[in-house]
Amino acid sequence: MENVEVVVAHQARATVRVGDVFLKIDADQAHLDTEVAAIALSPIPAPEVLWQQPSVLALRAVPGTALGRLGEPSLASAPAWSAAGETVRALHQAPPPPWKARSLEDIAERLDEECRLLIGSGILPAALVTRNRQIAETALRPVAPVFIHGDLQPTHVFVEGERITGVIDWSEAGRGDPVFDLATLTLGHPERLGNVLAGYGGDVDAEAVRAAWSLRSLLAVRWLVEHGFDPAAPGAEIDVLRARM
Repeated sequence: MENVEVVVAHQARATVRVGDVFLKIDADQAHLDTEVAAIALSPIPAPEVLWQQPSVLALRAVPGTALGRLGEPSLASAPAWSAAGETVRALHQAPPPPWKARSLEDIAERLDEECRLLIGSGILPAALVTRNRQIAETALRPVAPVFIHGDLQPTHVFVEGERITGVIDWSEAGRGDPVFDLATLTLGHPERLGNVLAGYGGDVDAEAVRAAWSLRSLLAVRWLVEHGFDPAAPGAEIDVLRARM
């Protein structure tokens, strides 16, 4: 009998693996619906959807290993990171999904609220929050929205050698700024940004990507704390914010 591996579990959702099947249980059905719809539209390798029932989604595991993990050195090669950049470019060049993009105003309002709560709760020092909020401003610029993954952590990108075998966890996919995906992919791995941009090609504002490191980290820290994760772990979001000082 296959062992059951708990991949992630908190009060909002859980993911377990049994053999080569992942079961995703989510309290918000919209997340699962978005994932199924995004996978169907994706021009890049993604998991096979096996079945869906209320609150539960079954997906086939993709082969390979994760490109990297936040807080740990990546064992993937420079060409593998470049291949990831090329894969992201293919996604961004595809027709975007039909659902509405979040406005810059909404993102800025949420960022301001998160900064206020981070300071008010004492989770982060005011100087650290204020400086990174200033840096994040560069990432809040008007651009034509593209098809973005929305949560393109290196743990969600799988590779065999120098080939990308699949990208998982599409529940936040939609329309948005391409630098958000590039920033999420390289968050905590700044030394890989050049490899990713070399594979991505085109004229990318690297400073906007770096600014989005601050943006994503500020938006994530409180949620991570409240859901049992440790953003203060070595190399994680709080270290990313400190490095921007």
